[in-house]
Amino acid sequence: MYQLLSNISCETTRSFLGALLTFYPPVVSRASEEKDRRDLFLEAKINTTNFLPALYIFVFVVGLVLNVWGMISLLHNWNKRRSINIFVLNLGLADMLYLLTHPFLIIYYLNETKWTFGEGFCLVTRFCFNLNLYGSIGFLTCICVYRYLAVVHPMKVMGKLTTTHSVVISILVWILVSVESSPDMLFPKHSGNKTERCFDTTSSKNVTAYLNYSLSWTFFGFCIPFAIIVGCYRHVTVVVCRSDTIKNVTKQHIFKLMVFLILLFSLCYAPYHVFKNLNLYSRVLKNLSKCAAWDSGVYVARQASRGVVSLNSALNPLVYLHVDEDMGVQFRLLLQGCRQIFSLLHVLYSSNSLTIVATY
Repeated sequence: MYQLLSNISCETTRSFLGALLTFYPPVVSRASEEKDRRDLFLEAKINTTNFLPALYIFVFVVGLVLNVWGMISLLHNWNKRRSINIFVLNLGLADMLYLLTHPFLIIYYLNETKWTFGEGFCLVTRFCFNLNLYGSIGFLTCICVYRYLAVVHPMKVMGKLTTTHSVVISILVWILVSVESSPDMLFPKHSGNKTERCFDTTSSKNVTAYLNYSLSWTFFGFCIPFAIIVGCYRHVTVVVCRSDTIKNVTKQHIFKLMVFLILLFSLCYAPYHVFKNLNLYSRVLKNLSKCAAWDSGVYVARQASRGVVSLNSALNPLVYLHVDEDMGVQFRLLLQGCRQIFSLLHVLYSSNSLTIVATY
C-alpha cells in the first residue's frame, strides 16, 4: 500500500492536504505562513497540547455521566428489546473502557506530553483507545444492520434473531477488534531513550511498517463498516418511504438513528482515519527528506481529528434515545431536573449574595 502512495507527487499531496485542512480552520489559522517549518511545528504542538486536555476533560465528564445514565436506563428497560440491547450495552462498555483512561491522558498533555505511568500502561491506554474506537464502529454497525433487518425483512429474520445470537455476534466483534488492535502494541510508543513519551502511533524509525498496518486497519475497521451502514441506510430509506404500514413516529426514530450514524462516521471517524494516515505518510516522506514543508499542517489537523474522534464516547449514548422511546422521555426529564437544580442553586446563590451585601 505504501508503494502506491509513493507514486503521488508532493504537489498533488500538498493540494489534497490544503483541501482537507479547510475542515479545521480555527486550529490551522493560528500558524503563521511566514515562519519556518520548525517554528510552525512547535506552535502547532503547543496549540494542540492546550486543546486536547480541555476536550478530554469535557469528554470524560459528559461521556461518563451520559454512559452511566444510559446503561442504567437500558438495564431498567431490558425486557423490551433484548436483542438490540445487547449491542447497545456493549457499545456503552466500550465507551466506559476508554473513558477510564482519560484522566491519565489529561495528565499526560497537561504535563507537556511527559508520560509518568510506565511503558506498559502506555500500551494499555493506547490499546483501550483502539478497542473503543473500532469496538464502537463494530457495535454501531450491528445496531444499523439490526434496524435494517427489522424494517426490510421483519417476517423472515427478526423472529429467528434471538438474544443468544446477539451475544455470540458481540463476542465475535470483541474478538475481531482485539485481534485487529493487538499488533499496535508491538510498535514502540517512544523514540530512542525518551521513555517518558507515549505516542499514539509509533516512533519515526518504525513509521513505514506502521503506515502499512494502519492502511489495512482503516480498510477493514472503518471503510467496510461505513459502506455497510451507507448501504443499509439507502435501502431502509427506500422501504420506509414506500411503506404505508409503518407509523410516522417509528419512521422518525428510524431516520434519526440512521442519520446520526452517518453523521458520526462522516464527522468523527472519517477525518480521524484520513489525517492519521496522511500524517504517517508525511512522516515517511520526512524520513526520505521529501515534502517536508507541509508536515506541520498535517500534524495540526491530525491532532484536531484525534480530539474530534474522542467525542464519540460522549455522542454514542445518543443511540440509547433512538433505540427506546421511553429512554428519550427519561432523558428529557433528566434534563428538566438538571435545569431545575441549576435554577435553584442560582436563586440560593443570589439570595446569599444579597444577604452578604445587606450585612455590610
